[in-house]
Amino acid sequence: MLTIILIAVSLGLLTLGAEVLVRSSAGLARRLGVSPFVIGAIIVGFGTSTPELSASTLASWRGAVDIAVGNVVGSNIFNIAVVLGVAALVRPVLTDPRALRFDLTVASVVSLIPWLALATGGVLPRWSGGLMLLGLAAFVVRSWRHGAVDDPETHLGEAMAEIVKPGKGLAMGVLGSIVGLAMLVLGAKLLVDSAVEIARAAGLSELVIGLTIVAVGTSLPELVTSVVAALKGHAELALGNVLGSNIFNLLGILGVSAVITPQRIAPQTLWLDAPLMLGLVLALAVIATTGKRISRAEGALLVATWVGYVVVLLAIA
Repeated sequence: MLTIILIAVSLGLLTLGAEVLVRSSAGLARRLGVSPFVIGAIIVGFGTSTPELSASTLASWRGAVDIAVGNVVGSNIFNIAVVLGVAALVRPVLTDPRALRFDLTVASVVSLIPWLALATGGVLPRWSGGLMLLGLAAFVVRSWRHGAVDDPETHLGEAMAEIVKPGKGLAMGVLGSIVGLAMLVLGAKLLVDSAVEIARAAGLSELVIGLTIVAVGTSLPELVTSVVAALKGHAELALGNVLGSNIFNLLGILGVSAVITPQRIAPQTLWLDAPLMLGLVLALAVIATTGKRISRAEGALLVATWVGYVVVLLAIA
């Protein structure tokens, strides 16, 4: 019972910490004259992935590599299937194939990263983590340059910045960022410790726990942000949030984790989890570029896919 309570507390800390960090960071960015695009596409998009970063980094430090990898892959699956699916159920998500082409291409390519372990003895070594982080830096620079001159993208940044409604004041922004980061670190510690304990007590692998409990818990900020965006009539922002988060998860979080300690890729990840992650990205690319929207029916199908995936996970555990 105590472990369940600790998980609930940790998820609350992660969700609230991400909210405080994103709002405070966006407030600081505005105060310092940063463009709306950077606030919306980078600070908010990547900021909602800070729980995954905290959990996977701590798991790597403690040698729980399966939780670190499972958290990244499971979060990416959850983001597309549930976060985007629920957003589409709230309000059909309109898509712009031209604006999304680059992000969809990057998301598809980086989804192949787990299979790189086949060429390096089943692990992602530290040098590969460094390359991932360089790739993330290149993606951010390209996105910033593109957004600085592309009016539609800038409008999306303004819309997301309005949804977040960051607070004012430099001192409060700095203090809020520090408090939010502290909550994320504490929440990640509680979540990883509790998840490992549950895995051992229930006879489940750390990979399954990472793919389910940890992945879902750390993806709550993306879910909340996307649903709020849909309710406020900006459902299209959910897609940008999900794609940005997924790219950050694989290049940033898995990259940092690999730098800390080489990441072992479990066989199950290669034949089940990673293929589903890639399949969902490719399916999303088809849906987004053909129908120019994600309908409620397609949203329901995405959510049903995730439910079926969890059933399979529990069946083979």
